[in-house]
Amino acid sequence: MPVAPEDWLALVREDAIDPDLPIIDAHHHLWDYPDNRYVAEDLLADIASGHNIRQSVFVECLSRYRDSGPEALIPVGETEYVCEIADRSDATYPECTRIAAAIVGFANLCLGSAVQPVLEAHIAAAPARIRGIRHASSWDINNDVRNAHTRPPPQLLLDAQFRKGFACLEKLGLSFDAWLYHPQICELTDLARAFPRIQIILDHVGGVLGIGPYANRRDEIFQQWKRDMAELATCDNVCVKLGGLAMKVNGFGWHTHDKPPTSEALANATAPYYQYCIERFGADRCMFESNFPVEKLSVSYGVLWNSFKRISAGCSAGERAALFHDTARRVYRLH
Repeated sequence: MPVAPEDWLALVREDAIDPDLPIIDAHHHLWDYPDNRYVAEDLLADIASGHNIRQSVFVECLSRYRDSGPEALIPVGETEYVCEIADRSDATYPECTRIAAAIVGFANLCLGSAVQPVLEAHIAAAPARIRGIRHASSWDINNDVRNAHTRPPPQLLLDAQFRKGFACLEKLGLSFDAWLYHPQICELTDLARAFPRIQIILDHVGGVLGIGPYANRRDEIFQQWKRDMAELATCDNVCVKLGGLAMKVNGFGWHTHDKPPTSEALANATAPYYQYCIERFGADRCMFESNFPVEKLSVSYGVLWNSFKRISAGCSAGERAALFHDTARRVYRLH
């Protein structure tokens, strides 16, 4: 997945706002593809922009799977890879951010109850770090919208076989990260109500689409998104990640501008979504995320976190502590 050139991102530089505020970056990736790498050193370089990032949460991204063995177990290679580089980073840079303090891996929940050995293999590969599973369900009928790397069918979250696999998460104390598009939020609500004891984390405020047939319909889509999110918020087992709105799919188009957005411009555009989530779910069920390096297509790491701090300026000290640190620490069971 491409990122913006460093010289373009450097056209907007900002000092960190409130640089001492403790932060857990609740969502980022590390990948090592033949023509595209974003590894520990790259993340640490972005983190060095001045914000107080204490720990981070790695989320699966189809990288460094095993190249042999049973097909169901191949994704465990990613957990092994990330655990290895996180352990090495902790040993090499003990005073720096604990990257991938929590790991969210991938297992094919469509295996039904047969997925349990795969989940156990993830736990064995990273017993101190594995916290949950993400099986992305983002799907749309329009060809302009790219479906998830898991190649999900429509209505995956309602599928009986998927739900048999999903039920295994509770047995092993694992959470579930949900990556979907906004027309699918109601499906997640149904899933959450069917499994009230499984912790669900909705990624990227529900994947608000703004391209293809969803372009130029922002106000209409926002109103529908609010209705669906309000219903989802009635499920006490669901938390929301505040971020993910600088991707191409959201339709803001910052990556096409002569300069990347300032934190003020970014905050003005995204605040209605994040503030509505805080209002409906409460700060103790919301957490800010960088979604790096995916968001790096549009904005630098430091500017992104400045935008979050601008958006949360009206919150109390306790609410800000939850949004930037405490919710992620509790949900992902971090020390």
